[in-house]
Amino acid sequence: MTSLSDGLFQIELLMESGGSVLWLILFASVLMWSLIIERYFFVVFEHPKQVKRLINEWQHRKDRNSWFAHQIRQGMITESRISLQRYLMTIRTLTMALPMLGLLGTVNGMIQTFDVMTVFGTGNARGMAGGISVALITTMGGLLTALSGLYFSTQLTQRAEREVDKVADALRRE
Repeated sequence: MTSLSDGLFQIELLMESGGSVLWLILFASVLMWSLIIERYFFVVFEHPKQVKRLINEWQHRKDRNSWFAHQIRQGMITESRISLQRYLMTIRTLTMALPMLGLLGTVNGMIQTFDVMTVFGTGNARGMAGGISVALITTMGGLLTALSGLYFSTQLTQRAEREVDKVADALRRE
């Protein structure tokens, strides 16, 4: 129990030392990771059900060769593509915004440092270190979360394209 409370205390100290921008980075990161987890859940559990429904619907069609049937097939493929690509743009946007939030924290920390230097001169190293700490922690937080999001965003995009191709092939064969 002590290790859990020590860990929570350390996280609280980190968040306090990062300032308000680190809280914004945390919020954006939690949102991004919630969407990433939701997309993986969809691809693994929900999308196969959707594919079975589409294949079943296609198989029960009497006409599969006319122009109208090909348009229906394209609509089914597009429906699958749209459901697979949902939230991917939001995830990519958050991934691109996180380094900018880190940069905002850097600027905020440097402004704090220059404010201390304006009031106390260069004699207050502790005050200057606080601003520099804010700058470095927020930069690290923004970059770290963006890098992890970049990997999973790319992987989800590629997986979505492969799944759409599989749906198109399955509807062609049936």
